[in-house]
Amino acid sequence: MAFPTLYFFSTKPILSMYFFTFLVLPSPFISSASKLPGGNNETDKVSLLEFKKMIIGDPFGVMASWNETIHFCEWHGVLCGRRHMRVVVVNLTSLKLVGLVPSHIGNLSFLKALDLQNNSFSGDIPQTIGHLHRLQFLLLNNNSFNGFIPSNISVCKNLQVLDFSRNNLAGNIPSEIGTLTNLRFLSFYHNNISGKIPHSLGNLTLLNTFALSFNTLFGEIPDSLCRLSELQTFIVFGNNLSGTIPPSLFNHSSMFVIDMGGNHIGGTLHPNLFLSLPHLLYFSIYGNNFMGSIPVTLSNATQMQIFGVTENKLTGKVPNLGKLQKLQKFLVGGNHLGEGNVFGLNFLSSLTNATSLEVLELAGNNFGGFLPTSITNLSTNLIHLSLHTNQISGNIPREISNLISLQTLLLHDNKISGEIPPEIGYLGNLRILFLFENKFFGKIPSALGNLTLLLKLRLGRNYLHDTIPASMGKCQNLELLDLSYNNLSGYIPKEVLSLSSLSIALDLSYNQLVGSIPKEVGYLKNLGYLDLSYNSLSGPIPPEFGSCVSLEMLNLTNNNLEGPIPSTLANLRAMQFLQLSHNHLTGQIPAFLKDFKLLQKLNLSYNDFEGAVPTTGIFNNTSSVSIAANKKLWLRRLRKGPFPNLIENPILRVSYHSLFKCTNGFSTENLLGVGGYGTVYKGCFDHDGTVFAVKVLDLLLRGASRSFVAECEVLKNTRHRNLVKVLTACSGFDLQGNDFKAIVYEYMDNGNLENWLHFNPQENSQIEDNRRLSLVEMLNILTDVACALDYLHNDCEPAIIHCDLKPSNVLLDKSMTAHVSDFGLARFVQKRIESSSSDNYSSIGVQGTIGYAPPEYGMGSRPSKAGDIYSFGILILEMLTGKRPTHELFQDGLNLHSYAKAALADRGVEIADPKLLQERDEQIQMCLVCMIKVGVACSVEFPADRMKIRDVVGELNKARKSFLK
Repeated sequence: MAFPTLYFFSTKPILSMYFFTFLVLPSPFISSASKLPGGNNETDKVSLLEFKKMIIGDPFGVMASWNETIHFCEWHGVLCGRRHMRVVVVNLTSLKLVGLVPSHIGNLSFLKALDLQNNSFSGDIPQTIGHLHRLQFLLLNNNSFNGFIPSNISVCKNLQVLDFSRNNLAGNIPSEIGTLTNLRFLSFYHNNISGKIPHSLGNLTLLNTFALSFNTLFGEIPDSLCRLSELQTFIVFGNNLSGTIPPSLFNHSSMFVIDMGGNHIGGTLHPNLFLSLPHLLYFSIYGNNFMGSIPVTLSNATQMQIFGVTENKLTGKVPNLGKLQKLQKFLVGGNHLGEGNVFGLNFLSSLTNATSLEVLELAGNNFGGFLPTSITNLSTNLIHLSLHTNQISGNIPREISNLISLQTLLLHDNKISGEIPPEIGYLGNLRILFLFENKFFGKIPSALGNLTLLLKLRLGRNYLHDTIPASMGKCQNLELLDLSYNNLSGYIPKEVLSLSSLSIALDLSYNQLVGSIPKEVGYLKNLGYLDLSYNSLSGPIPPEFGSCVSLEMLNLTNNNLEGPIPSTLANLRAMQFLQLSHNHLTGQIPAFLKDFKLLQKLNLSYNDFEGAVPTTGIFNNTSSVSIAANKKLWLRRLRKGPFPNLIENPILRVSYHSLFKCTNGFSTENLLGVGGYGTVYKGCFDHDGTVFAVKVLDLLLRGASRSFVAECEVLKNTRHRNLVKVLTACSGFDLQGNDFKAIVYEYMDNGNLENWLHFNPQENSQIEDNRRLSLVEMLNILTDVACALDYLHNDCEPAIIHCDLKPSNVLLDKSMTAHVSDFGLARFVQKRIESSSSDNYSSIGVQGTIGYAPPEYGMGSRPSKAGDIYSFGILILEMLTGKRPTHELFQDGLNLHSYAKAALADRGVEIADPKLLQERDEQIQMCLVCMIKVGVACSVEFPADRMKIRDVVGELNKARKSFLK
């Protein structure tokens, strides 16, 4: 039995090649009738000729042998039985044939094997297949068949191999297939099959391969499949399956491959999962909703080569992996693994025995502590090492040069400090090096110039200083270079601008670079994005820019450039965003700019331009052009319209017209909800199909504009998995010329928490009528929100106070991960202010929403971290009790806090939502009591007595871990 060849691109498993079982048919066959006694069967001959008629494409001409002058047993791909001279095999694999399969195929009554794989057959699979009682092997994979799977195929009781993969089949899997008890190989992957997996498939007790990937199957994995004791390969990747894993599904030592990735399966991995899987080679649950820890029994799967659990909600420590010496890929990114302490990465030392390790993906977790030196002792075959988006500190060990095969090194978005070791320059195979968003200081090592295969280098947002080494010019394959937001000084090396390989981006913004822009910039003919803004560059804009014909974004803002805009820039017809503001540019605004058909944003403000302003092209759209503070211009039709500097990357900005189109004119059909300062719509970008949510500000409301600015400022300065992601922003004019402001967010499939807690089917069609949050989901959501607050309060500088935390501002994505949203009332708070948070600040007014805002805000106190904690405590109690803080029960001095606090005297369980108490389980009750205690401790009256958010995170993690055990 051959096995699937499975590959990983980044962190996602892709079934790029599948397998074919070599057919060893039990009966003797011949291909030449001349060697056998006479005899013929006209039915078989007619059926084959009808088949030939249906073939309209035959690039190899193989069907020419199917003619009357040759006995049909000698035709290409036809095998006959010795005894009856009847057709028993039709094998036309990989001949690029185009056509249909006729119903006459059902007349080949002695047929045992039909192999048409790897062609371009289309149309329906004939129902007459069900007439082939002797059929053992049916391979129609990798064609273009459509229609449904014939249910009468169940008549073919001798079938051993059934492969319909890589077609366009739709409908359900017929339950009748469960009667094919001789079946050993079943593959329907990569079709459009929907419905549930039939329970009847549990009757296929001889089955060793079960492959249903890349369909739209839903529902739970049937318990009946636990009876498949011969199962070796179980692949259901890329469906919509939900529920949990049947407890005994993988209690078979025969298992080699398990792939359940890309579904909605949840629950926990059983602690003993890997005890009975000594031969397991491949295990993937990528992109599901699994919680709990990675079982320590993983060490029993000593043959494991690929282990992939990325993008789930796993917590706790990674177990010892010392026995997995054949491990090639270990992928656990995008979870909650690690506890942010110094011991989280200790398991890496156990991986030093895995001498075949090629990919190590640990990004997007909660690993903390120093970057361990044990990473330098990992396999010299290691190609991909990713630890980004964690809380790792310390230095990069100089022995990193031991990893001689490394091609990708991703350490960005951590707290790593020290100097960048020059030994990285010894990693001669490196293609991608991302170290941005850390605390590196010192010089950029000139040794990085030795990385001649390097494609992408990002060192932005650190504390690097001194000059940019000219040796970078030796990186002749570099496509992207980001050195932005550092303290780099000196001149731009001409060697860097001579890198014609740069095609994606060159970003040197927010540094202290001086001198003129070298004329070598003309070598950047393939570059799409160039940002030299916020430096001290001087001199004219080089005319050589005219050679950069691929430029889509050019930002030279905030420099000391002078002179006119060169006429050679007329060649830059691909330009979409041109930013030249805050310089000393002179002369007239070039008329050729009006002819740039793709130009979306043009900022020429704060210069010394003179003369008339063009009035056609982009100049006819006032929201797209800014020419403020050019005193010598003659303004004709152009009115106001500067675009505020709210989003860091101007290429991400969007126009009113685009949003109007993508939301069908902000139609009521796309309305998602109405908030305090505006209305939220659903939309879809035409260029890439991205679904988004856009909040349109009602600028007639007092404070709406300030809310827009505050939210943009917060979201451009923060990045966390539990904060809503802003995609772009719009500030311009609508069709009537009125001011228009909007913020575009990543769309959240499961709406907001408010609608889950207080479900109204007329208000939220995203939630099934019978769907309610489980206790585990509540724990996960609360932990997500607490982690977001911890980040805002403790990891942002200055700290950010949300000021309006409530269920409607907690959004849930496809996997029910929580994202805090709506920062319209947020405040940046310096430490000195935070230390006196109880001081009166009457000018601020009441912040937040009634019921969720802390009592001190009503008395004029400043926004504070403790205020957010109070709101979070109320949110916890609302989730557990099912009662809003404004419930009619709460009057005459009774509120949600005092209601819960009083109940704690009697363990507090009885105040919980009855839906959470349907099972009187002791563990559930203990967990509820713990959560109620946290909610009460967060919502006490006096700010100084409330829990700290970091303690809250710890308590919630502890409760979840205890409950899941």
